[in-house]
Amino acid sequence: MSLFRTLAKRCTSLARSSRYMSNIPEDSVYGGPKPQNHNQRVTLTHLRQKHRKGEPITMVTAYDYPSAVHLDSAGIDICLVGDSASMVVHGHDTTLPITLDEMLVHCRAVARGANRPLLVGDLPFGTYESSSHQAVDTAVRVLKEGGMDAIKLEGGAPSRITAAKAIVEAGIAVIGHVGLTPQAISVLGGFRPQGKNIASAVKVVETAMALQDAGCFSVVLECVPAPVAAAVTSALKIPTIGIGAGPFCSGQVLVYHDLLGMMQHPHHAKVTPKFCKQYGQVGDVINKALLAYKEEVTNGSFPGPAHSPYKIGSADADGFVNELQKLGFEKAASAAAEAAEKIETAKSPGAL
Repeated sequence: MSLFRTLAKRCTSLARSSRYMSNIPEDSVYGGPKPQNHNQRVTLTHLRQKHRKGEPITMVTAYDYPSAVHLDSAGIDICLVGDSASMVVHGHDTTLPITLDEMLVHCRAVARGANRPLLVGDLPFGTYESSSHQAVDTAVRVLKEGGMDAIKLEGGAPSRITAAKAIVEAGIAVIGHVGLTPQAISVLGGFRPQGKNIASAVKVVETAMALQDAGCFSVVLECVPAPVAAAVTSALKIPTIGIGAGPFCSGQVLVYHDLLGMMQHPHHAKVTPKFCKQYGQVGDVINKALLAYKEEVTNGSFPGPAHSPYKIGSADADGFVNELQKLGFEKAASAAAEAAEKIETAKSPGAL
């Protein structure tokens, strides 16, 4: 056997064994983000170019495959898989209950649907605060198991700044988050805007600067007065993404369900933020469709012939009825015969 054939055989054997040893696809080096096609996929380079040119950055928070596909089709720049899924999807009153494993399920679903946006996964409460080692481990999981391109973390306490710096130094892109940080509602006294007095406003600026110094490529500004957001945007060399922070940020973010007007349950209405603009009334459309479905099922008009597509020939139907009778299933045989007759009647010209 030639040397070439020997090597080829050995390589084939190694490839087969590696498939049994790992659930990672053969064409993947590791189980992290999808390979970035620079002609299609939004990258940090694209975002920096937009920021340098003064072009606004679009960001939407989404949690599943269908919404990710919509964001992809719309050409949104960044898709954030936010821990707000705790409230919007799981029905909790705060973002605190959601776990890392639950977040990873949402991340993977979004990663399957969004090929264009930069994908950012939130680090949920309790998964990065205790040490830099914990923070890096969590961030690595969000990329490798969740398929994200970057992570977001909240707050500007020294431990959060240290965590952000450690994650960046581990080679992972980070978005910071200042102002109203929902994970800190225990010390903030609830969902309260920040930066409304001198000390608080200065703290917002200083925290954003510290996150930039830690290596963050962008900072989310949530629920701060527009002049404060303008000051932060001017002071930083990286983009700011506003949510309830006025028009002077480098970009904006809203939650998918909020901007579409999907959630109209009293519980959700109670926590829908004042800053959210509804670009559609999808919730009304959904409710109307469900009521129509319920009505047609109740009155028997659905499914009609058009939505009963799978046919059995008359000869086979007769044979089926005969077999049921032989087996002693008289009632089932009568039901099958009656159904076949109704279907044939419905197919006849002029049938209702």
